[in-house]
Amino acid sequence: MKLCGTSLIGSKAVVGSEAVFKAIDPATGDTLAPDYRGLSRTEVAQACQLAWAAFARYREKSLEERATFLETVAVEIEALGDALVKRAMAETGLPQARIEGERTRTCGQLRLFASTVRAGEWLDVRIDPTLPDRQPMPRVDLRQGHVALGPVAVFGASNFPLAFSVAGGDTASALAAGCPVVVKAHSAHPGTSELVGRAVQAAVAKCQLPEGVFSLLFGSGKEIGQALVADPRIQAVGFTGSRSGGLALLQTAQNRLQPIPVYAEMSSINPVFLLPEALQARGKEIAEGFIGSLNMGAGQFCTNPGLVVAVKGEALDMFNTVAGEAVKSSAGQTMLTPGIHAAYVDGVSQLAGEAREIARGASSEEPHQCQTALFATCAADFLAKEDLQAEVFGAASLVIECEDMAEVCAVAEHLEGQLTATLQMDDGDLDAARVLLPVLERKAGRVLANGWPTGVEVCHAMVHGGPFPATSDCRTTSVGSAAIHRFLRPVCYQNLPEGLLPSALKETNPLGVPRLVDGKRG
Repeated sequence: MKLCGTSLIGSKAVVGSEAVFKAIDPATGDTLAPDYRGLSRTEVAQACQLAWAAFARYREKSLEERATFLETVAVEIEALGDALVKRAMAETGLPQARIEGERTRTCGQLRLFASTVRAGEWLDVRIDPTLPDRQPMPRVDLRQGHVALGPVAVFGASNFPLAFSVAGGDTASALAAGCPVVVKAHSAHPGTSELVGRAVQAAVAKCQLPEGVFSLLFGSGKEIGQALVADPRIQAVGFTGSRSGGLALLQTAQNRLQPIPVYAEMSSINPVFLLPEALQARGKEIAEGFIGSLNMGAGQFCTNPGLVVAVKGEALDMFNTVAGEAVKSSAGQTMLTPGIHAAYVDGVSQLAGEAREIARGASSEEPHQCQTALFATCAADFLAKEDLQAEVFGAASLVIECEDMAEVCAVAEHLEGQLTATLQMDDGDLDAARVLLPVLERKAGRVLANGWPTGVEVCHAMVHGGPFPATSDCRTTSVGSAAIHRFLRPVCYQNLPEGLLPSALKETNPLGVPRLVDGKRG
């Protein structure tokens, strides 16, 4: 499929009228054809109007039609073949295996939501039948279900050009809920975004859905994103990116005449707690696993382990030595964009000014290379210096050396909200873990034991979210089937005739969905 450098507004390809930008190959620094032009506010409004016009029809599609559409999107993405893989590699510097794996995950997400839609549990149907003889007052017939919020604005992420981008989790879950989607593509990988966008556009046409179900917008500055969130027809926002970017969109959404929810994943340093028995028994093994997780994808995962917390002593000294040697042998890796690399270099420089260096990875003369970095500091300094808690996006981590377990708990209490918190523990650490666990439950969306946070399984039980600033709304997840609930709202129907009720709420339950009837699950 030839790249045309166009935005996709409904069924049309549109050449923007604003500033020109190009993708950059971070491995070489070269620009990549074609040119992309940003859209105007007028064109953004056209996409939003199409989405609003499509909403009434799309939300009424049957569960089977919606599920088939999601599966068709997956098929169309797979049909792009090597062209998608090669373009994504060129725009991100990521290796082929990573891109192919991410494509599999993206299509798997779409199929997961297709099966979720068919199952119907997300409708959360609750029925309290009429009780005409109840004393002292009869009860009316009450039936609750969930409906789609409306058009959703989705922002592509820089670090996942497929799985958190044009047809990623936010888009899949919004479409599953019955919401049209307007995607603001990330300017770091416009070619990848155009290819996937055309695949979604083709699926819309094949499934004979209204064209406004999907649009893809380009623009290199902040204006397009702000205009999209401010448009009164947009009813929710999905975002993965920096804290500053997420907060800017959140402010715009809250300043509207009708404020709307923003589900923004923003900042997390994902602490790892090395409990004493595990550190003593398995310190070398844990250190090697830690550096492997730290280096994965040049550290450009939102679940990258950026903090290690442990009681100081010989066991921690050995951990630092082994981890330091692993860091020194770490080869440089290409970072996603020149901007991300520059921010990483600045972040490491700030850490170097505040903490003791344990080791640095191999340097490289190639462009935009991540040089792994490991630092250490005492708990007292960490608790006193807010700068040490700032996320460094890349393969850099900080070891916090504590006097005792009481200080470990104090560090945990001091942390901001996180996506993950990890316990490296053995059986002898159960009492220590039991003390830490209530704190970690308040601080993180996912608590792990004896694993590493950089693997995020796409399944029903996964939570990829957490208290602020990990996300802007800690009640939700952006990964897993529960993500659909972000784009739904409950409606109660009182005494409506059978012929007016949604299918899932009819007395005969024609969809066969699970329901809570008079307090009993059936």
